[in-house]
Amino acid sequence: MNNISKEERIKGAFFGAIVADALCLGSHYEYDAQKIYKAYGNKPIEKFMSPGEMMGGQTHGIGWGERNYHPGKKAGGTTDAGDYNILVLEYLASLSDSPRPFNVTNMIPHWMKRLENGWGSWICTMTKETYGQVRQGVPVERLGGISNAMAIRHAAAHAYYDTEDEVVDVARKSMFTHRDVHALGGGEFFARVTHRVINGEMPSVAIESVALEMDDFFQDKVAQAMAKVKEATDESSALSQEKFADDLAITSMARLWDVGRSEPIKVGKASPTEGTLPGAVYFILKYEHEEDGLKKALQANTMVGGDNASRAIAIGMVLGAYKGINAIPLEWKETLDEWDYCEEMLNGLPLLK
Repeated sequence: MNNISKEERIKGAFFGAIVADALCLGSHYEYDAQKIYKAYGNKPIEKFMSPGEMMGGQTHGIGWGERNYHPGKKAGGTTDAGDYNILVLEYLASLSDSPRPFNVTNMIPHWMKRLENGWGSWICTMTKETYGQVRQGVPVERLGGISNAMAIRHAAAHAYYDTEDEVVDVARKSMFTHRDVHALGGGEFFARVTHRVINGEMPSVAIESVALEMDDFFQDKVAQAMAKVKEATDESSALSQEKFADDLAITSMARLWDVGRSEPIKVGKASPTEGTLPGAVYFILKYEHEEDGLKKALQANTMVGGDNASRAIAIGMVLGAYKGINAIPLEWKETLDEWDYCEEMLNGLPLLK
């Protein structure tokens, strides 16, 4: 991978995250992998789809019911996970002429305006709660709720800040709707991993080194994912022979989480960091060494379902940094609604000028 420039890696990190998210739009929050597979013609997804396309226009979000979770979006659009990354890009682009530390207080008015004017995507519980807090005048340092969902929003920061700690600062501050230590740590984890991959490390090396520098939770989750990849790729294992091996791998790293909703949630496929982080690491490590590993990893993640968009941002960002922007299929580039819009802003950020 030595022939890939740093600029190509930075662009790959951002657009890898965005196309990964857009690929999930059609199946986001559908927890039945076999239903997804059948709907998509008994083969991996190849193109962007509208919410619930081929599934009656709805997906079955466990605990939240069956609905269109992104009613303002169509094929080529992004979920709320992608929207947040584009929002941070817009904010950083407005500062690109005079680089400065990331100030979430200054970004919040832009966030409010976006929410109030045709957001179009799912508005999660923490976003709603934080919006209400801002309207009530709650200080920035006290914003957010105790959600353990991983919400990576800092992909554009890799084109703006040159040091790892600066990128980590954006990763944590851009998750101002969340205050849970593991949720914030998940953003930090993938910020550090992506920064190191952009600067020449292999994903597996970066993942192991970052885990060792963080607390036991992250070390345990990475070890769990590594063990599951080994099992899934061992031809003598029962898991490797399963048609839906990735789905079984992700759900097997989970516990049932009964939060008093209509159905218990399998955390491995839902939003909590305890499932999202090892799930993302699983797909990164499994496809890291394949020539078209970025495409395969994003397809496989999409087909598993659940909160595949949260995992997608991490997978696309890390493998996009490793494989470079040219690893993104041309069809996805041409059909992503906001590719040109984002590219113009991204190219204006300090590390790409």
